[in-house]
Amino acid sequence: QVQLVESGGGSVQAGGSLRLSCAVRITPGYTYRRFAMAWFRQAPENEREGVAAIDEDGNTNYADSIKGRFTISQDNSNNTLYLQMNSLKPEDTAMYYCAADLGPGTLWTVVIGYNYWGQGTKVTVSS
Repeated sequence: QVQLVESGGGSVQAGGSLRLSCAVRITPGYTYRRFAMAWFRQAPENEREGVAAIDEDGNTNYADSIKGRFTISQDNSNNTLYLQMNSLKPEDTAMYYCAADLGPGTLWTVVIGYNYWGQGTKVTVSS
């Protein structure tokens, strides 16, 4: 069906930048359609939280904690979702997950609203 593969995580100092990528891989024979997609993150002992989302029309949403620092985008020519993260802070340290195929009418921050998830990529920001 659909497989999401994240990459781009790593360790940076506070104030640095990283760009996460999420490649959408479609099983041959599966009828591809554009999904609403999102980035979530989960720090140790915390719940998974929505970071940013982009819908089928390219409209975006962001969590208040990262507004002005992170940008979500997608390249439909190669089925890849991106998260550009600038001015990183230690509190941004988490495992970052890509999610796809949000159910109709579901708020973008609802974890169980997505049908597909990647395996995650780790981001560590040191002070």
